[in-house]
Amino acid sequence: MFFETNETIILASASPRRKELLARLGIPFTVNASNADERPIENGEKPETYARALSSIKASAIYEDHPGTLVIGADTVVALDGKVFPKPKSAAQAVEFLQELSGQTHSVITGVTLLRDGAFTSFSSSTEVTFRKLDYALIQAYAATGDPLDKAGGYGIQTAGGLLVSEITGDYDNVVGLPISELADALRSRGLIWLKGDER
Repeated sequence: MFFETNETIILASASPRRKELLARLGIPFTVNASNADERPIENGEKPETYARALSSIKASAIYEDHPGTLVIGADTVVALDGKVFPKPKSAAQAVEFLQELSGQTHSVITGVTLLRDGAFTSFSSSTEVTFRKLDYALIQAYAATGDPLDKAGGYGIQTAGGLLVSEITGDYDNVVGLPISELADALRSRGLIWLKGDER
């Protein structure tokens, strides 16, 4: 690949999708999933602020045991009219979420935190996703697969959940779980990664 780094990088996420996306940069990293508790959204808190806060919580939990590293934390939320849809706790809850999102345009927001030498950098990326008008049988069939249970909003655009989507506006990778282009820009602008052949 065309990036290089001298950093020891930890991805503070168990998501195989984020791992695959970060691997596109071609730089070495390890995965150390954070077990930090995710707090609920506060009254009046914007979904973008909430996503960044959750990513910071994840990054901080890992950095405590790995000072001197570059820790990347990320968290994705789905929001409709200010309401946040987390990962459903059951197939029944996934059905409820998908019924509410049916025929609507919602926001998928990923918050990203870079933590190095105790200094935070956080940003968020938002993509608009429009669902088809979904029939109840399709919603039930998809929920029964178990696929929605580890995904914010109860669907994965890169899996069978893509069948629910009619349109997206913005970064597809962000919906999958990591806005890799924005992340690369953030890392490059801070000198944490660079293009091969660049003078250092």
